[in-house]
Amino acid sequence: MFTNVLVFFRYNNSMSLWLALAVVGQLINAIVALFDKYIVTSETVVFRPFVYAFYVSVLSSGAILIYFFSWLPIPIEGLSMPSFANVSPLDLIVFSFSILAGYTFFSALMSFFDALRLSDASDVVPVTGGLTAFFTLLFSYMFLATPLPREFMGGFLLLMVGTILISQFRFSWQVMLSATHASLMFGLHYVVFKSFVELTNFDNAFLWTRLGIVFVALSMLLIPEYWHKITARTSRAKGRDGLLVVGNKVLAGFGSIIILKAIEFGDVALVQALGGLQYLFLLIISVIFGSKLNRDFGENLTTQDMIHKAIAIPLIAFGFFLLFI
Repeated sequence: MFTNVLVFFRYNNSMSLWLALAVVGQLINAIVALFDKYIVTSETVVFRPFVYAFYVSVLSSGAILIYFFSWLPIPIEGLSMPSFANVSPLDLIVFSFSILAGYTFFSALMSFFDALRLSDASDVVPVTGGLTAFFTLLFSYMFLATPLPREFMGGFLLLMVGTILISQFRFSWQVMLSATHASLMFGLHYVVFKSFVELTNFDNAFLWTRLGIVFVALSMLLIPEYWHKITARTSRAKGRDGLLVVGNKVLAGFGSIIILKAIEFGDVALVQALGGLQYLFLLIISVIFGSKLNRDFGENLTTQDMIHKAIAIPLIAFGFFLLFI
């Protein structure tokens, strides 16, 4: 029996790798989402959705630093540090992919932060995750020509429906529109990135898409209205605000590169479907630290909340089971 288990894990090594990466990445994203909610709603922090999206996007340039450590080995088979040696020169195709990835990511961030500002993180995150999975699947069929195996569809749909049900449908139209727009843009962003990886390689796609995000964000400074918003909020910011944003962005950067690596090794639609795991992690964090979390984090554990969660969690768990067992 032990020998059979070893053979099974060797045979499924590639799937186990991207699955593990996706789960770890979603745990990090759940923690990041809580701090995102705090930053865009707290009265003690001056940043709001557009300005916060601007700084988060600009700070994406920090991910490039990882390329200077390409000589460091990673003790996990199949993984390696990104290297400048695998980066191609800028041309029209690379520029087009970079700008499209940058625009979709920046636009998604603005809508996502706006939804977080108006509703609870435990509602916005699962809805955005479920809809992002839907749009990613749709765009994968349209642009990547990689239809999912039939046996995966049931689990995928359960996982997506579970994440949507968890919202309790308490959204206003403004929140629903913001969450839907964010999901559409996130889905398009990840499919663009996957296409870029397949056209070139991960190291090339990751560097140029990060630069594309920074370029799109900095271009906002050319618009007087946006220039005023950014400078006005920045002038009121305190050192603690900056440290909070930078620290959360560093954490988000780790989560992002882990998710993108999972996309490289696995199917982009399934990786995004696992966005529903963010809710499970948010729930665990809320149960453990519920009495200590500030209300600014937007986590509620009333009886009604728990009933809704008790219905949705089995859907997510069973969907996960069908997909990967």
